[in-house]
Amino acid sequence: MSVVAGKTVSTAEPSERTANSPWNGSMDPIAIRDEMPALENGVYCNWGAGGPSPRRVVEAGEAALEHHEYDAPRGDGMYAAALEGFEEARTAVADLLGAAPTEIALTESTTDGINRVASALSWDETDVVVRTDLEHAAGILPWQRLERERGIDVRVLETTAGRLDLEDVKAVASEATLFCVSSLTWSHGTRLPIADLVDVAHDEDALVLVDAVQEPGQVPVDVEEWGADFVVGAGHKWLCGPFGSGFLYVREGVESGLAPASIGYRSVQDATAAEYVYAPGAARFEVGTSSPTPYAGLREAIELIEAIGVERIERRIESLTNRFKAGVTDERLLSPREFESGLVTVTADDPEATVERLAENEIVVRSLPYPEAVRVSLHAFNTEDDVDAVLEALEDEPSSGNRA
Repeated sequence: MSVVAGKTVSTAEPSERTANSPWNGSMDPIAIRDEMPALENGVYCNWGAGGPSPRRVVEAGEAALEHHEYDAPRGDGMYAAALEGFEEARTAVADLLGAAPTEIALTESTTDGINRVASALSWDETDVVVRTDLEHAAGILPWQRLERERGIDVRVLETTAGRLDLEDVKAVASEATLFCVSSLTWSHGTRLPIADLVDVAHDEDALVLVDAVQEPGQVPVDVEEWGADFVVGAGHKWLCGPFGSGFLYVREGVESGLAPASIGYRSVQDATAAEYVYAPGAARFEVGTSSPTPYAGLREAIELIEAIGVERIERRIESLTNRFKAGVTDERLLSPREFESGLVTVTADDPEATVERLAENEIVVRSLPYPEAVRVSLHAFNTEDDVDAVLEALEDEPSSGNRA
């Protein structure tokens, strides 16, 4: 530990910090509520969109910025301070995902990560990108642009109730250049069979890019088990980190031959060389100067999640979602009744009006464009009273249950 700008900052590796933590996996997530100003009033159930940060996460970002701006200029230098923080962040993300630090690139967001991958491949009209019909805009717009500008063929796999049929994957795999799929759907909270999809794709020499942003922080993630070529995510949802703390996993060796559209001193081995050589691993997907603030916050957020224990978080989320689903009829429940994630989608006659009505009662949920419904996101930091408050508010839905 060290003190910078009057604040305590951890400089140990994430696994070491967690091991030395006074909580060491036994911290009660409900105790963290007191550190989350956004939870002081009302009920917050929109973690799938953005997870409010505890004070310690914000303070870690502030401390890193103050050190960078106040102390580093007269010490090892501002660039050295930032780069050290970036390396610590990569290590923290790698530990969380079951990867090596050299397989992690820091980005601003999930969308940013997908675009960095999309820009690194050479595309023409013979290429085929396959996605599902449940992708977020982050997994749709980059391919639409390439369809317009490079003439690629974008195929859309239809799903049923948030489920993907592997036979549909097999039917198109031989023609695919790349699959872009979510590991956990933002629309239904269902988990897609990523490892099986990757096996099918790799048998046909297709690449796989996974949007995993809904998983880290609420369920365990092991990218080696998936075997995907690229995995993108961000810290600002279930990890409760700051906006701007995105990350990209690039499986070792996959980066060879890829040339991202943007290049800078963090992309190469020696920025002063007459001929540039890309840095090994995922580093070639990084570019230049970035703020150390979001990544310091991300490190702290990951440490907190690990101190609680991801498995413990998942068990609590399962308990809360089971309680919520028990109060929702089969006619209204669009997500699986069995637990898969903290994302639960229910029908509403007018989703946007329902969200506004709940907001007037200080309950935060969100509407979805497809399916046209309301999504309730429950994290381990929610309480049983939160669940009951949402259920009671939804029971007051005018003409509820009229939509199939």
